[in-house]
Amino acid sequence: MDIEKFLAEKAPLIDKTIEKYIPREFSKEAILFKVNPPKYCCNVETLNKAVADPIWDMLDRGGKRWRPALFLLICEALGKDANGCLDFAVIPEVVHNGTLVIDDLEDSSEVRRGKPCTYRLFGVDIAVNAGNAMYYLPLAPLMEQKSSLSAEKLRDIYEIYVQEMINLSIGQGMDIAWHRGLANADEIAEEDYLQMCAYKTGTLARMAAKIAAVLSDGNAEVVKKLGTFAESIGVAFQMQDDILDLTGAEFAVKKGGLGQDITEGKRTLMVIRTLKTATPEDKKRLIEILNMHTPEQERRDEAIAIMQKNGAFEYVKKKADAMVEDSWREVDKLLKPSEGKEKLKAFAEFLIKRSI
Repeated sequence: MDIEKFLAEKAPLIDKTIEKYIPREFSKEAILFKVNPPKYCCNVETLNKAVADPIWDMLDRGGKRWRPALFLLICEALGKDANGCLDFAVIPEVVHNGTLVIDDLEDSSEVRRGKPCTYRLFGVDIAVNAGNAMYYLPLAPLMEQKSSLSAEKLRDIYEIYVQEMINLSIGQGMDIAWHRGLANADEIAEEDYLQMCAYKTGTLARMAAKIAAVLSDGNAEVVKKLGTFAESIGVAFQMQDDILDLTGAEFAVKKGGLGQDITEGKRTLMVIRTLKTATPEDKKRLIEILNMHTPEQERRDEAIAIMQKNGAFEYVKKKADAMVEDSWREVDKLLKPSEGKEKLKAFAEFLIKRSI
C-alpha cells in the first residue's frame, strides 16, 4: 500500500468534511446555528474575522491528516464502511490543529509550517479563542447526527473525548514544566517522558482509534487495545518528530531551522538518553545550552552533536520501532485477516519511518 498516496487522496475529503461543520465563511445556514441556534442575532461577519479566518489559516497550511486517516483505517479493519464515519473522523484532526495554535503561543514560537504563527498574524486574543474553539467545534457532527447513534455510543464517545482532552492538558503541563525549569528537568527518567507523550501526543491518536472502534461496534477489549495501539503510534510519531527536529532539512525549513526543541529547552528522549550516558562535561554543556533557550544555530548544532556522539538518535529510533511492534502483536490477535488490517499495519510502519 502506498501510504503517501493514501494520505494525499484522503486529505481533500477530510478538509471538505471539516468545512461542512466549520465553514470558511459562516452563513446563517451553517450547521453550527442549526444545532446551537443564537437567541438574539447571527453576526456572521464577526465570526468570520475572529473564528473562521484564523482557523482556516492554520488548516490550510497542510499537515498529513494522519489522525483521521488512522480513524478511517480502523473502521475499515473492523468491517465498517469508512466513508460513513468521515464526519466523525475530523474530531481529532481539528483538535490537533487547535493544540498547535495554543502550543505556538505557549512556546513563543515564530514559525509554523513555513508561515508566522497564528498569534503573530491575528493577535494573542484571537489565537487563544480560535485555538480553544477548535477543541469543541468538531463535536458538531455528534450533535447533528445524535438521532442516528444509540445513547450508549453517544455516551461512550463523549466519555472518550473528555478523558482524552484531560490527558492532553496534563501532558502539555508536564512538557511546559520541564522545559521552563519548573521541575527536576535534568533528572527526569525515560518513563517520565513516555508518560508525558502518552498524555500529550498519544492522546489524539488514541481518541481517534477508540471513537472509531465504538462507531464500528467494537467491544470493550477491542476499543481498549486499539486505543493502546494508536497511542503507541502517537508516541512513536512524537519520537520521530523529535529526531526530525534535529536532523530533517525539509522539516527544519517549515519550523525555522534545525533544533527548535533545543531553543525551547525541551527534554526529549534524545536529551534524556544523552544525560544518562554522556560524560560529565558533555552532560553539563548540553544542560547549559538547553537552559539558554538560544536561537543561535551554532549553539543548537553543538547540542545536536553531543546527542549524536552519544548514540541518542539510534536509541530512540529502535525504541519507537519496538513500541509499535509490541502493541501491534496485541491487535493482530484481535483483528480478522483483511485488506483493512494489512493497510493499518503498513500505515503504522510508515508513520515511524517517515522523513518529513
